[in-house]
Amino acid sequence: MVDCDGIEALKLNCVKLALTRVFDWGRPQLKAQKFPFSPSPVKMGGAVSAGEDNDELIDNLKEAHYIRSDLVERAFRAIDRADYYLEEYRDSAYKDLAWRHGNIHLSAPCIYSEVMEALDLHPGLAFLNLGSGTGYLSTMVGLILGPFGVNHGVELHADVIEYAYQKLEYFIKTSESFDKFEFCEPSFVAGNCLEIPPESRQYDRVYCGAGVQRDHEEYMKNLLKVGGILVLPLEEKLTKITRTGQSSWETKKIIAVSFAPLVLPKDHTNNTNGKPKTVPLPMFEVRTLQELARISIRHTLRVTTDSREGHPRGRGSFGGGRGLGVSGLHKYGPRFKRRRVHRRHCNSVVLANKHVVSSALPTPAPLDNNNNRGGRDEEEQGRASWGVGGEEQGRASRGVGGVEQGRAAQGVGREEQGRASRGVGGEEQGRASRGVGGEEEEEEEEAERETGELLRAEPPINILRERILCLPLPEPLKMYLLYYREK
Repeated sequence: MVDCDGIEALKLNCVKLALTRVFDWGRPQLKAQKFPFSPSPVKMGGAVSAGEDNDELIDNLKEAHYIRSDLVERAFRAIDRADYYLEEYRDSAYKDLAWRHGNIHLSAPCIYSEVMEALDLHPGLAFLNLGSGTGYLSTMVGLILGPFGVNHGVELHADVIEYAYQKLEYFIKTSESFDKFEFCEPSFVAGNCLEIPPESRQYDRVYCGAGVQRDHEEYMKNLLKVGGILVLPLEEKLTKITRTGQSSWETKKIIAVSFAPLVLPKDHTNNTNGKPKTVPLPMFEVRTLQELARISIRHTLRVTTDSREGHPRGRGSFGGGRGLGVSGLHKYGPRFKRRRVHRRHCNSVVLANKHVVSSALPTPAPLDNNNNRGGRDEEEQGRASWGVGGEEQGRASRGVGGVEQGRAAQGVGREEQGRASRGVGGEEQGRASRGVGGEEEEEEEEAERETGELLRAEPPINILRERILCLPLPEPLKMYLLYYREK
């Protein structure tokens, strides 16, 4: 005899288990969430939800604990990931997925987040990016290293280096972040990173963007200074290696990843000189006095501007290499968010400098010490101003009646009074100040249809640029201080 109740109960339990797994799959705290499971490097990622813009993508990465430090968060927010995509693929820029087009490749945002956190960057370090690609990661690192760091990259494909320099030039000429933070400009060379001469100088931080096998682990380690950090995908695991001594290392596995393997060097035994081919790294250049003067002037103007705006000054001395980490600037750098703006064609009351200004009436006389206009009674003033009876309407229309209204006139009233003073108060005060009743919603809808409901906020003024343009210097020098940036 078949137990029907038992079978139904088993089915119900199976459904509950399936639903539990579906809902648990999206929770960022689970370890399984941190592993890109696809074997293809192009499909790697998908750990967090897509965003509508760069800031929303960063919010999702932060919520999922891929971005854990303020320093890394500021670097990610300062550079729009979509700027490194081809124009026809920009719609995919804010998905947590890797992207490839020909030789151009970008890793998934969650991978870059883990890499940036593991590198433990700070100003003045020397950084080497093996497989630098589009320069997206190198540009973010440059914001942290500051003007006295070293930012080098090696890329196998010459066409990708050309693409990276185009994106770098676009960033320097157009991005607000370039003036918000002090920047270490990256330099790229073409070649195979496995052909770097062994006598080359070592770096504080090294990242390899291609899969490394055990055979090349020691080669990568020798690129590090003592105390340096190497981050690389080692045998399908993103790995952090710290050089603690001349021959001692600490290794930590971070997450499982899937990267395309390193391209092995070609056989060059048939060279005419009989020597193997090598890839010379970019030079460790000493800055000219002119460049140092530009850095110092821009730094002084930036810090002075931030102090006047109430931002704290950065820590440490200027000579130590100031970057995003100690710049003392706004926590998240430049942010451009869309805001919902309702435009209303109505009579509103605005308080400014103890004057009541109405959009439908001439400016009234200033208030006296008793919050009256020329000694006139509040009720009489209300009737004279609006032609409507009732003490409450008179007070609401002027926004200065009673003790609470007096506080609102001085700019220290409660929230509701503050809203009333701006013409966007509660329902009763809003109707009294505008003199409209049930037609309010219809007017709002009509205004939104005419002007659009979502409006992009005005971009902030570039104060550093304005201060440089006001300097008593010849125009060529001003443009040099501005890095010949477009307005």
